[in-house]
Amino acid sequence: MEEDEPETPSQTLNQTPTKKRKKKKKHVNVKVEVIHDHPEKTPPLVGYFPSGFDLNQPQDHKSETPHTVRVFRNKTRANRLQLVVSPNDSKVDFVGTSYSGEAASAQVCTYALGVLDKETQTLKIVPIASNKIFRLEPRVGGSDASIDEPSSVSKGEQTAEDKAGRIRNLTNLYGTKKSITQNALEAKKLQALNQKDDPRSQQDLDRKLKEVVINKEALESTSAHNSRNIPPYNDTATTPQEAYPLNKIIFKGEWDYLFDILELLQAGVKLEESAYSRFVCNRIHKLEELEDEQEKSTLGCIFSYINHLVKYKDQYSMDGASSAKHHKIPGILNQKFSSMFTLDSDSKRLPEEKKDLLISYVLVLTLYADDFRTDPSDIAKDLKMSALLLRKHFGHLGCKFVSQNKATMATLPVPLNFPKLRQKRRR
Repeated sequence: MEEDEPETPSQTLNQTPTKKRKKKKKHVNVKVEVIHDHPEKTPPLVGYFPSGFDLNQPQDHKSETPHTVRVFRNKTRANRLQLVVSPNDSKVDFVGTSYSGEAASAQVCTYALGVLDKETQTLKIVPIASNKIFRLEPRVGGSDASIDEPSSVSKGEQTAEDKAGRIRNLTNLYGTKKSITQNALEAKKLQALNQKDDPRSQQDLDRKLKEVVINKEALESTSAHNSRNIPPYNDTATTPQEAYPLNKIIFKGEWDYLFDILELLQAGVKLEESAYSRFVCNRIHKLEELEDEQEKSTLGCIFSYINHLVKYKDQYSMDGASSAKHHKIPGILNQKFSSMFTLDSDSKRLPEEKKDLLISYVLVLTLYADDFRTDPSDIAKDLKMSALLLRKHFGHLGCKFVSQNKATMATLPVPLNFPKLRQKRRR
């Protein structure tokens, strides 16, 4: 009989693929510590090789010479750095700078280096040097791996003016209506501030000065003006406008640089009290009420001139220097103010005599702004003077005070009647 072989269980098993288990992320509570810049310590530098060079890649031959990393700093501009990496036994150096090439492009973010200490559970964040990532470009090494900074701006490096110009162009293309208007105002102000003298007009002026005939009688008549320390005046005038001619206070070439308030008003931008005087802010409604464009233009320029005079006084005063620190006066006016109100070179402050002259110019323009009937309370605050002291200045201009609606108003009667000058007795 044949014996039947016992059946054995199948040796083949269905192998099902095992699922990969996701590692659970451990949440660690860490203490964040931000380390700020220290003037006596150099922050870490971060660089990369755009060519793909790996400094840690093993070489074909072993060398005991370590890689060298050097940092060069500009003597005059401490924020300009050069990072030089020299691989061992190589004639090629990798040089990166913080001021040219890729580093000179627009900076849209801030870089920092973070170090996590798992034992102490602290994350230290350190700012990197110059807030730049150094792009290390290959250069043939020599005795001195540092590269001299070019005297003129290279093609790859942009100046601050170029950057500002590109930003203005982008704003004009893609900005809002308000930002485009503000951009145009800033560009016009910048052009006025950077204006330089035209050599042709200077030659014209020199030629005309040579042809001037000196009038001795006119010089004698101006001696009173100098002694009174007030703007040019006409004591035989029959109207207040003729008493202090406006064209002798604001010259013909200066009107083009006084449209800042009018442009802000047209753009619908509200005047900031920190940038403009109380006198101007309290009377801005007058410009909105005027329908005649010529009158509106004249009054707006007068407001701007008053504001520049007040800010100029504050810039050279102990009590107002901070409020006018960032105020920009057009170059043509700044030059005029400097020549009229000569500064004391030792103290960098306006002499009292010149300060009184500046105040007189301001008060005459306030009379023009209020149609020769002005309330001096707000301009007294702008000039940081008491009402009693300001009243004396109005008196020196030939003004009289009248009461109107429980307020004291300064007026200018004509012909001008000045108080008698007190002359010091000689001993």
